[in-house]
Amino acid sequence: MRGTAYWFDEYAASHQNPANKALHWVCVPLIVWSLIGLLWSLPAPGRAQLEYANWASYAVAAAVIYYAMLSVPLALGILPLLAAMLLSVDALSQLSRVPLWAVSAAVFAVAWAGQFIGHAIEGKRPSFFKDMQFLLIGPIWLLAAVYRRAGIPY
Repeated sequence: MRGTAYWFDEYAASHQNPANKALHWVCVPLIVWSLIGLLWSLPAPGRAQLEYANWASYAVAAAVIYYAMLSVPLALGILPLLAAMLLSVDALSQLSRVPLWAVSAAVFAVAWAGQFIGHAIEGKRPSFFKDMQFLLIGPIWLLAAVYRRAGIPY
């Protein structure tokens, strides 16, 4: 399995322009949140017995395992962020008059539009066209930048 150095170097190659980077700081978390919302909206086995037994929780668990295989410190760092997203999606699903899937789909579409605008400015295709794993790399690439700034090894 390739390590974080490979993934981050490859990802950084198409994320050099400051405008593209800024759009990613906004859009990547929104895309993650919206995917969690969309997955939360799907029926899942066991959901009647346990509220958090749903596709969103399963996907978050799988992502954290993937991140732990790359970097335990980054996995531990992203875990509370993903948990907060799960909690916010749960709250929205209970409080909003608009269906969660509709809100999530709208956020997803707008955030992806932002991503593609960023890459148009950058003049380079999104990394996931090269390898779908880059869809999982974006969130920890951002977190790794925070770690570097704070002097936290990963």
